[in-house]
Amino acid sequence: MTVQPMTREQAVANAIREISHIATLPEITLKIIELVESPNSTAQDLNKVISNDPALCSRILKVVNSAFYGLPGQIGSINRAIVLLGLNAVKNIAIAASLAKLFRGGSLTPDLSAKDLWNHSISTATACKMIADHLKVGFADECFLAGLIHDIGVIVEIQYDRHRLIEVVGRVKPDTNGIPTADWLEVEAEVFGATHQDFGQGLCEKWKFPKNFALVTGYHHRPLELAKELRTLVCIVHIADRIAAGVPGGFRLDVMSTDVDAAVLDELKLTSDAVEQIRQKLPDRVQEVMAMMG
Repeated sequence: MTVQPMTREQAVANAIREISHIATLPEITLKIIELVESPNSTAQDLNKVISNDPALCSRILKVVNSAFYGLPGQIGSINRAIVLLGLNAVKNIAIAASLAKLFRGGSLTPDLSAKDLWNHSISTATACKMIADHLKVGFADECFLAGLIHDIGVIVEIQYDRHRLIEVVGRVKPDTNGIPTADWLEVEAEVFGATHQDFGQGLCEKWKFPKNFALVTGYHHRPLELAKELRTLVCIVHIADRIAAGVPGGFRLDVMSTDVDAAVLDELKLTSDAVEQIRQKLPDRVQEVMAMMG
């Protein structure tokens, strides 16, 4: 069943309007994004904002002292953390802390819960950072956050109309190994009039996220449809999503196969051997990140 573009746009607009109660980030997170995006901001400006939120202060100090960053010694000052991590990384930690709250909730069906989605999002984010580090692309923190938000469109669906999402899960019918027996995106388009890619992109645009993140949510299943200059981050997330789908206990209903398309690997000049190494190391790295995000 083909959905006309206007119908798809309307479906997204309706969903985003209906869930306006979740379609916002805490004021402090929005302020941090605004500061970091401004060319005139300094670490001191950011320090002033973050110091007003003790919970966020403790989260940033926990992250900066975690194995994830591998920095020497215990860092007890937010100002020092900002200087060591950089404004962008601190912005990403603030957004990640806000997102964690959206993924709380019970089981939707025996085959899907918000926790499964969060576990999968953390696995994908971790794999994104590992790929970025391997490729030495220089924006590994952005890759981590992109992986964390890539499936936010499914959270939109849970909030908007959980009964329709339960229908999608029922029609995809995972087998005993959790592998879907029907194409999730096709079923979503029939049931919702749009896919989680469309909903995720719509939410990122409403939140005024950088365009890169809207593209990640909107194209992570089809990165090569983007113009060449826009593909790198989305290709990294696409590959990480496939790798993470093979990790037990996460969400993988939207991927029929965990194989990575050779054309996407070529786009990044990434070898199959490198992907296999990341696949092997991922479970241990995810445990480190789970401890950091907890």
